[in-house]
Amino acid sequence: MSFFKKIKNKISGTNEAVAEKFKDGLTKTRDSFTSKVNDLVFRFRVVDEEFFEELEELLLQADVGFETVMELIDLLKEEVQRKNIKDTTGMQSLISEKLVEIYNSGEEVSSELNIVEGRLNVILMVGVNGVGKTTTIGKMAARLKKEGKTVMLAAGDTFRAGAIEQLVVWGERTDVEVVRQAEGSDPAAVIFDAVKAAKKRNVDVLICDTAGRLQNKVNLMNELEKVHRVIGREIEDAPHEVLLALDATTGQNALIQAQTFNEVTNVTGIVLTKLDGTAKGGIVLAIRNKLDIPVKFVGLGEGIDDLQPFDPEKYVYGLFANGLEMEETEDEENETAEDK
Repeated sequence: MSFFKKIKNKISGTNEAVAEKFKDGLTKTRDSFTSKVNDLVFRFRVVDEEFFEELEELLLQADVGFETVMELIDLLKEEVQRKNIKDTTGMQSLISEKLVEIYNSGEEVSSELNIVEGRLNVILMVGVNGVGKTTTIGKMAARLKKEGKTVMLAAGDTFRAGAIEQLVVWGERTDVEVVRQAEGSDPAAVIFDAVKAAKKRNVDVLICDTAGRLQNKVNLMNELEKVHRVIGREIEDAPHEVLLALDATTGQNALIQAQTFNEVTNVTGIVLTKLDGTAKGGIVLAIRNKLDIPVKFVGLGEGIDDLQPFDPEKYVYGLFANGLEMEETEDEENETAEDK
């Protein structure tokens, strides 16, 4: 059974709706990257060095990242040699299988949020301005509420014009309380007040927005360190999650941002926004492989329910859905031919 069919069987039933969200959200990447892979397979027919060179170029264009591409090509070559594969039939399925293997091959970390019953769980959201951080917080609040959690938000981005108001709008939209102070206030003071209020009200999850100015990296990182310290003094082992929001449409620049933030804050997971808006969705693999940080959520559209927990198999299904459809069509044609 091909890897495509294994994935299809695994996600059939309760997971189908989510898998379709990945499929729809990855349309731009699939139309660009996967269609080119299909063309490559059709043109070459034979698996040789030239085939691998062109595949390497396609993967780099999709922002999979140099190290990840080299690792994938090596794995594919080993598999081709081991199984004595001569033609390109089934290569899309083999590529998708190895991509999932690479994603899962790093240090074992959970893609689930670190939320424990019976405590105040603090999530610190970090990232530069313009990546969709505040919108992500609103969508995450809606998701957690739907799961039965009580949620509170802290408007810790006190410097960006309109940031507090934007979070308040999300609070109203999701019926979640927002702790805030005046624009220009000390972010650590806002988050200190929010922790106190969340404790008093026995809230399950407190999500804290933070400033995202990169004009002065040192000041930004000092602010984040101070916020981290304030939370840790009030709640042992908190924050329980430090989620870094990255804009998928910025490609390799997102990887640079991730490296910068990871140097000074213990980033526990990535939220990759606007994945539906890029033809370079391979950045997911580059981030995971380069930094060994799990992608915990991806933004697959504008809707409130379009922030989805990341799943490497659903991601690969979204990337290679056309290949699965081609396989199913070929199977139907073969069955028809056999019946005749």
